[in-house]
Amino acid sequence: MKLFSWNVNGIRSAAKAGFLKWLSEENPDIVCMQETRALRTDLEEPLLSPFGYDSYWHSALKRGYSGVGIYSKIKPHNIIDGIGLKNFDDEGRTQILEYNGFVLLNCYFPNSRRDHSRLGYKLDFCEALLETMEKYIRAKKNIVVCGDFNIAHKEIDLANPKTNVENAGFLPQEREWMEKITKKGYVDTFREFNKEAGHYTWWSNRPGVRERNIGWRLDYFVINSKFRPKLKSAQIHSEVFGSDHCPVSLELDF
Repeated sequence: MKLFSWNVNGIRSAAKAGFLKWLSEENPDIVCMQETRALRTDLEEPLLSPFGYDSYWHSALKRGYSGVGIYSKIKPHNIIDGIGLKNFDDEGRTQILEYNGFVLLNCYFPNSRRDHSRLGYKLDFCEALLETMEKYIRAKKNIVVCGDFNIAHKEIDLANPKTNVENAGFLPQEREWMEKITKKGYVDTFREFNKEAGHYTWWSNRPGVRERNIGWRLDYFVINSKFRPKLKSAQIHSEVFGSDHCPVSLELDF
């Protein structure tokens, strides 16, 4: 089973940049998207059920903002929009699909903002999400958490850590949450296969930044430790364009 996660920076913009061609060529079982910036009613048929996929959308109340979506060839037996907290669910931050054998959480974490004005909101989201994760673990479920975390966990996860210690996405409080879930046994799947620097998933739109690979690793697939034996591979697809993020993937022996 192959899963992708991608902050598409607007699904309609991504479609104009070749998203559907990419989807047809990769042909994954499940694709999770963040920052979709569209209501389901905004989308025309090619984006609702391309190539036999079913699609599921959880959008923000504010038009053109945030939002998550999933294309899936596998039918989930339950679909949950949000985590049951209005202040997060109104922004279309999370959707949960329960499949036979695992639960998939597709997440778009808030940005703390340049002035850190949303740091408290973001940390509250992180804790609420962790409680949701732990609820499934207590119920003896395996989980896959993916999306744009808007956090670079360690210095290896961004090109210029020394100059970004006070910047959103690399703040100590954000990184502490990543440490917290790691200590609880959750697995950063990419780092199971690659311990090297220089692998990023987001680049500024400033000229030359992506070409020089001055980036951040903000996008993750995280699983619970008991699901680790099913993990076959985890990759970053930095060669794929169409957004300021690139897709990441996970392959499960499932």
